[in-house]
Amino acid sequence: MYSFGPIAAAMTLLSTTLATLTSLLTPLTAGLAAGLAVVVLTVLVRLLLVPLGVMQVRAEKARARLAPRLAEISAEHGKNPERLVAEQRRVYTEAGTSPLAGCLPSLAQMPVMVALYGVFIGAGGVEEPLLDHVFGGVELGATMAASADGPFVAPVFAVVIALIALVAWANRRYLMLPTMRAAAAVNPNQPQPGFLSYVQFVTVVVAAFVPLAGGLYLLASGAWALGERLLLRRILPD
Repeated sequence: MYSFGPIAAAMTLLSTTLATLTSLLTPLTAGLAAGLAVVVLTVLVRLLLVPLGVMQVRAEKARARLAPRLAEISAEHGKNPERLVAEQRRVYTEAGTSPLAGCLPSLAQMPVMVALYGVFIGAGGVEEPLLDHVFGGVELGATMAASADGPFVAPVFAVVIALIALVAWANRRYLMLPTMRAAAAVNPNQPQPGFLSYVQFVTVVVAAFVPLAGGLYLLASGAWALGERLLLRRILPD
């Protein structure tokens, strides 16, 4: 995977960018420089994805407007799957949107995540990988799960994972639950908030097993995505 041309090129660019950011931040932040470089790079990537985030929120608002009509179609043609799909497609086409429109930001971010993780595990073949640097006295290549000392000796693990859990909670509380409840209010056939509403907390588990650099990326990316979604939902017209 990491030898695939575009991903390998992205990893080289990311490694160079991270090294540059680390060098620029070192005089100001000393031992925190490499970790902060991960955060800064994450913010830069998320800034590039803002237009896709706008598309995602607009698609969500469009689906909310169409939900009553789609519920009527489901009730009317529920026993005829072909007719149901055709009618749903017609409604989306007339509205100028698609049920998949909201997936674009996630799909666009995936290659970047793969390339970043490749840098984090040293798969890029650079002479001085990012994982050799430290953040708060802990190597960026260290993982909480593999650490014999655990988070009590290296509190940075506990802080990062706690913050990731906080972001996951806020995501569930302010984004996922309202969306699921609104959908269920329009269409009783929609699943009620339940186990699926806790899917955000998977990142907490992942953060315990990936290198610290990966945990910093998950934290920065998740916090940015949460703030961006809340802001766009407020300022974009319904």
